[in-house]
Amino acid sequence: MEFTSFIIPAIIILLFILIISCIKIVPQAHVYVIERLGTFHAEWQTGIHFMIPFIDKVAGKVSLKEKVVDFKPQPVITKDNVTMQIDTVVFYQVTNAKQYIYGVERPLAAIENLSATTLRNIIGEMELDATLTSRDIINTKITAILDQATDRWGIKVNRVELKNILPPREIQDAMEKQMKAERERREKILQAEGDKKSQVLVAEGEKESQILRAQAKKEAQILAAEAEKQAMILKADAVREKKILEATGEAQAIELVQQAKADALAKLNAVNPNEKVLKYKAIEAFPRIADGKATKIIIPSEMQGIAGLAAGLQSIVEKDETPEQ
Repeated sequence: MEFTSFIIPAIIILLFILIISCIKIVPQAHVYVIERLGTFHAEWQTGIHFMIPFIDKVAGKVSLKEKVVDFKPQPVITKDNVTMQIDTVVFYQVTNAKQYIYGVERPLAAIENLSATTLRNIIGEMELDATLTSRDIINTKITAILDQATDRWGIKVNRVELKNILPPREIQDAMEKQMKAERERREKILQAEGDKKSQVLVAEGEKESQILRAQAKKEAQILAAEAEKQAMILKADAVREKKILEATGEAQAIELVQQAKADALAKLNAVNPNEKVLKYKAIEAFPRIADGKATKIIIPSEMQGIAGLAAGLQSIVEKDETPEQ
């Protein structure tokens, strides 16, 4: 009885442990490959699953995350017989868990060997200089070849990068010397170009300075000519205005004289002068006629009558001056 009481709880515990062990929880981004009686049965995705004891077995646990593998440097020979060490970095992802488990043994070793042989084939068709300057082309070619080869293994190669390209030491020394010579050549070219640009800038500055001086001189002459022209115009305007004012004054004076004469005649007409007074006025005007600039003087035919008139006027004047008795 004591033995039976000990066996039953043990069996129950073992059954419980067995049941617990048959419950499988697949985490995110993972796939479990299940075999039943030694053959492929199913691919368990994320979640909880129950496995039949002693019949089902987990053949492999596959991660679907993208993985990065850094392979050690591989010796390769270029087309011009230069041996280099190149190491690659492969980015791959499992897309089919069944093919990944059953398609290839040691898939990472297979990818490493495949990338090494592919790299040797590609570099063997290129010269050293092209190899050093064509990383993108080499990466693209290797990626395409590896992706096509690993597709039947359930692996997708997303990207292949050349991490380091290490040529022999003597090649590195020669390249350093070449780069140094190239840098010195570029330095001399840049210095010569700088001197050339400096001289060109100095010449252009002198040219612009001369042009500006010439323009300033020209503008000064133009301004001086304009000022002289304005002065002459103002002077001419002043002379013209002076002459206009003088002519206006003379015209007004003549008009006033004529107006005075007209007024005098009007007054004479108003008082009805006799013939003797008119002849006397004619005698008064005669000296003014004689004082003119004319070279000829016309003497009236009635000069004797005018003389007689003068004598008569004189006698009248003397009679008026004689005091009364």
